[in-house]
Amino acid sequence: MKTRILAYLAGLGFIALGVRGIVAEVPVARWAAWFAGAAILHDGVLVPAVLLAGLVTGLVPAGNRRIARAALVIAACVTAVAIPLVLGYGRRADEPSRLPLPYGRNLAIVLAVIAATAVCAAVARAVIVRRSVRDGARHGGATRAPRPSEKERRR
Repeated sequence: MKTRILAYLAGLGFIALGVRGIVAEVPVARWAAWFAGAAILHDGVLVPAVLLAGLVTGLVPAGNRRIARAALVIAACVTAVAIPLVLGYGRRADEPSRLPLPYGRNLAIVLAVIAATAVCAAVARAVIVRRSVRDGARHGGATRAPRPSEKERRR
């Protein structure tokens, strides 16, 4: 309990430090523009994208929905981190060593690996389910026929 309270107090201290830095260092107009931009980005882009992804993954068979949704979440996180590099923020013509890599291509490769991993996971799941159904039928598992009633056994 004491550890949790100390962690909360430390977190509040860091939040206060951040707020103090924003108030002292950032002009109000820039902070307000950033806050408004974040709200517009969240409500205008992120929320509709998540709702659309939920709608689309609802069409995926139930057994593979978790895999599809996990792949989408991972791909979204990777894209969110990589998008400033892909768009070249900070790149300067007079300094070619700053952001020298083909970040768009590299992002596409990482997203393809995420998609391939999701497909492999779905295939592995299908194989495991098929084997368990087949083995269950062979070894008297959940697919076995019901036991005959007492009346049928007397015949």
